[in-house]
Amino acid sequence: MLNEEEFQRVTLLRNRSGIGFKGMFGAMLEEYERITGYRETNGNAVFHHRLAMYGPPCAKCGKPLRTPRAKLCGWCMAPVNSKA
Repeated sequence: MLNEEEFQRVTLLRNRSGIGFKGMFGAMLEEYERITGYRETNGNAVFHHRLAMYGPPCAKCGKPLRTPRAKLCGWCMAPVNSKA
């Protein structure tokens, strides 16, 4: 997962490598691998690895909530205590 600074650094490299799918995402995927240590082969998948898209960890199981506004954990189905 990428924090906002890392996400910006990675996505700014899109279209910097040339023509075609691999060329379009080449530099972006290299930077993603350098930051995370994981070799991603699908450039579009990187856009789903942004921490800001997800909520805080579930109080029961520790997995990230599916959205910042989640009312139920998608993994263990525990209700989320809202602070509102």
